Amino acid sequence: MTLNRQTFIYILIAFIFSFSIRLIWVYQFNGTDSFMWNEEFMINTNDGYYFAEGARDILSWTWQENSFSPIHSAASQFTAFFAFILPFSFESIIFYMPALLSSLIVIPILLLSRELNLLSAGFIAALLSSIAWSYYNRTMIGYYDTDMLNIIFPTLLLWSLVLALKTKEEKYLLFTALEIVAYRWWYPQSYSLEFAFFGLILLYTLVYERRSVYHYKLLALMLIAMMGLPDTLRLGGVIVVYILYKKQLLDKYIYHFLLVSITLFFITGGFSPIWSQLKGYVFKDEVEVLGEELQLHFFTVMQTVREAGKIPFETFANRISGHVITFILSCVGYIWLCFRQPVMLLGLPMIGLGFLAYVGGLRFTIYAVPVLAFGMGFLIVSISEYMNKKFLIYSFLTLATLGILYPNILHVKEYKVPTVFTKQEVAVLDKLKNIASREDYVVAWWDYGYPIRYYADVKTLIDGGKHSGSVNFPVSYMLTNPQNVAAKLARFDVEYTERAFAIGKENLEKPKEERIKLQSNIAQMTLASGFKDTNDFLNSLHVNNVVPEKTRDIYFYLPYRMLGILPTITKFSDLDLMSGQMIREPFIYQTNRFQDTKEFLNLDNGIGVDKQRGILKIGKQETPLKTFYFTAYDQAGKLVRQKQELHKDGRFSVVFMRSYNTFLVLDEEMINSSYIQLFVFENYDERYFEPVVLDPSAKVFRLKI
Repeated sequence: MTLNRQTFIYILIAFIFSFSIRLIWVYQFNGTDSFMWNEEFMINTNDGYYFAEGARDILSWTWQENSFSPIHSAASQFTAFFAFILPFSFESIIFYMPALLSSLIVIPILLLSRELNLLSAGFIAALLSSIAWSYYNRTMIGYYDTDMLNIIFPTLLLWSLVLALKTKEEKYLLFTALEIVAYRWWYPQSYSLEFAFFGLILLYTLVYERRSVYHYKLLALMLIAMMGLPDTLRLGGVIVVYILYKKQLLDKYIYHFLLVSITLFFITGGFSPIWSQLKGYVFKDEVEVLGEELQLHFFTVMQTVREAGKIPFETFANRISGHVITFILSCVGYIWLCFRQPVMLLGLPMIGLGFLAYVGGLRFTIYAVPVLAFGMGFLIVSISEYMNKKFLIYSFLTLATLGILYPNILHVKEYKVPTVFTKQEVAVLDKLKNIASREDYVVAWWDYGYPIRYYADVKTLIDGGKHSGSVNFPVSYMLTNPQNVAAKLARFDVEYTERAFAIGKENLEKPKEERIKLQSNIAQMTLASGFKDTNDFLNSLHVNNVVPEKTRDIYFYLPYRMLGILPTITKFSDLDLMSGQMIREPFIYQTNRFQDTKEFLNLDNGIGVDKQRGILKIGKQETPLKTFYFTAYDQAGKLVRQKQELHKDGRFSVVFMRSYNTFLVLDEEMINSSYIQLFVFENYDERYFEPVVLDPSAKVFRLKI
């Protein structure tokens, strides 16, 4: 069997294996009506709805100004192209695309292994990497996101760089540069990894190949591909430079050209995004200060994003290799591989970024998967070479491969991720779509921004990409403060958001010195209202009814699932914006794990209620309970509310939401918050709100001012 044919067979087997394993989710949830909309499975990642919105708008050729629809993103354009040429529904395409595209990871792994004459090791690596924990988690069926190609591009880049250094053929100069251009087109945040590859090639050149014109040509072309310019300009630059290389017009001036390339790289801001990434994920500040005329302090969102948090070693190892033992052996195998094939040191940038997960967030583990899987495959094959009988060799290879795959397959079976929204929640948004216009705004937390925009076709104040502390603060304040304050701030925030769009558009037509400097919305509101202290502006909302003129409707979307993240939501508005100090610590506790006896209600985690005395116990502390609330839906689907006063001097209240089998323990601030009053009690202030959709899964209210 020829090497090319064997490689193709291995690729085909590994691809089918990868895709088939991902179909386990479909088998597990086949027939689950709550996961389907219009008889199609829904996707299971929030960010996917961002790209789905862009693809939808490209296909319909309709999008409104300032909607943030990603019609220019690669993922949206790629999806729209597939949806246009394929005879499948749009929902099916975005649901199955991740499983199909992510399984392509086996191609660069096996191509690389063929060039290193390690095809058997590459086959094992392809099987392992295609279903390793973190790679599966972020490329499973329904996980429609850029991750479906994010690891394939750098693995291709590793392949072309290895071939470039081994063969010194000019075509690999072009392959490498085109892969960088394509990678940045697909995933704009790819610059850090690209720069790491560049740095490693530069180090190798300075140490071992200082006189090699080929290496300097490679470095220069990489820099041209990495510049902070639009994709078309970088692509054009790469092609022009490659033609000059082919005609040998730059060989005599390669050192000068490299210096020019370095200069252009920094002039075009090539390094700035790398530093921004490091600041965001590694050097994380809890509070950021923004503004010039009015400096305000905001809680940073990175403190609440699980993907950016530190993880224990076991989780770190499992996500890369499926098991701690497999991870350790993979590291050993990779080190051994580098001794045998020093060119594989080029895999260090991917391993380094993957290891960054240990301090910078679990999402990065995915980058180390293919390289360490190669190390594992190399270790297994190398050990088998010490055996002298074919039966022993094949038995060992089979058992060892099954051994490293088993914990990952077990994880796949247990990793039963639900869809982002349930059918009932989408039904609520579908009703809203028929009520609201595309220019209307919906107030909700950023987790739900993209799905809301996709299903209801409206605008949102915050979403999965626009969720810095400065934009989260007003929404957090609306949800956690009384309705009169929430309504006024919502009108302010929406109108000032639109004003900011208009000012930004006007600035594009003005000389730089005449442009208006935009501050955060909350700063603009404060100054425009005649205040120099944001606290004074916020306090004025309690009594002052002056709000900007209404230009569009505003809706509050309040799902039941928001209860679970309400403590996190409060953090963004518990901050004194002027000083940066925490000023409120509202108490919110939710549980559906409880034991109810005649004398005592145990709410788990050391919290309970002495029913005889009306006393709330939190750990060893006892405090009088002010009120006990009861809510439930009757047979007609209407919410029934009951209230029992216990102690006038009590600070806490308990709410039993019987239809949800949920208990809440709340202090006075949270009881009076807009979210609790509107969703839990449907107790809306008729001066400011009117109900639009009242469903147990989610409730929508329209602002009346």
